[in-house]
Amino acid sequence: VAAGAARAEPGITASEIQIGQNITLMGGRNLYGLETLAGMKALFDEVNRNGGVAGRKLSLRTLDDENDPARAEANARQLVKEGAFILFGSVEGGPSTAVMAAANDLKVPFFGPLAGAPGLRRPHQPLVFVVRAEHRDEFQALIQHGHRVGLQRVALFHADSAGGRDHLANVQKLAADIGMAFGGGVPFRGDITDAQLDTAVKQLGEKKVDLVINHGSAPLYERLIRRARSAGSRISFWGVNSGSTPMAAALGPLAQGMVFAQVVPNPWAGKTALVREYQLNYRKALPDTPFSYGSLEGYATAKALVAALRLAGKPPTRAGLLAALQSFDADLGGLSVRYRKGEHTGS
Repeated sequence: VAAGAARAEPGITASEIQIGQNITLMGGRNLYGLETLAGMKALFDEVNRNGGVAGRKLSLRTLDDENDPARAEANARQLVKEGAFILFGSVEGGPSTAVMAAANDLKVPFFGPLAGAPGLRRPHQPLVFVVRAEHRDEFQALIQHGHRVGLQRVALFHADSAGGRDHLANVQKLAADIGMAFGGGVPFRGDITDAQLDTAVKQLGEKKVDLVINHGSAPLYERLIRRARSAGSRISFWGVNSGSTPMAAALGPLAQGMVFAQVVPNPWAGKTALVREYQLNYRKALPDTPFSYGSLEGYATAKALVAALRLAGKPPTRAGLLAALQSFDADLGGLSVRYRKGEHTGS
């Protein structure tokens, strides 16, 4: 009877729980995506070494969306069609929102998108369970810190999309709330040229902007910073968490003085049980790969998923998982995650 029940639930066999993942890797060019995936795999490997969940190994199938929302939605639908129990762990706002659309249509839980997009949180999404804090919270932390240290006018480097414009409206409101001037937005598309970036730098100077923050897209933001510095601009460029480690490494001396908001603890410090555990297991999986915020965020997100799966029944069911997540509290080792009916805040 138990074996028959296991076969009846999509993605659950007698030996495996099949987890479907669409993620932005761009054939290895998206370093943040690679970091987060490495952290997730390190956690799943350790769980599997210790017997898995409900006596089943966690099997992660990953498809690359190439940062294309249409492809992300198609990938999500393919993963579910081919037997995924749950959708998990995308990055970037556009692709994550596209995966959400597929999850809602197919009635499949979507756990742990590593994106700060407002649409993943508002209006409330019953099937979406974010772990990380959203970009709005990061913007608030950066703007408040900028105001404290005497910066006066903030602008946002953002995607030329509906989500990017939502972020721009949030930055305008957050700046107004503390009496900081607003310098508008610098919208971008993936094919933005150096000449267009030079024009943006000139316009920021004309508007007397002294602080720019970003909405993801670390490689493009790095290009903007390089163009600004080559033009002699003294604007402060600060950033959200996504892509922070590879961006700082790529910029080298140009990163000096940058400030980043983060959504997980310091991956090098070992001040929390979560980080000490991550360091140990990440070293087992990838002994020669440096620690990073991205891989720690991926590890923590995967650990939250495992905590939820352990409450989803034996064998796990989607209905059992959704029921458990209506009142869920998990301490990941110094990072708390919380869900309630109608409130999927995460950490």
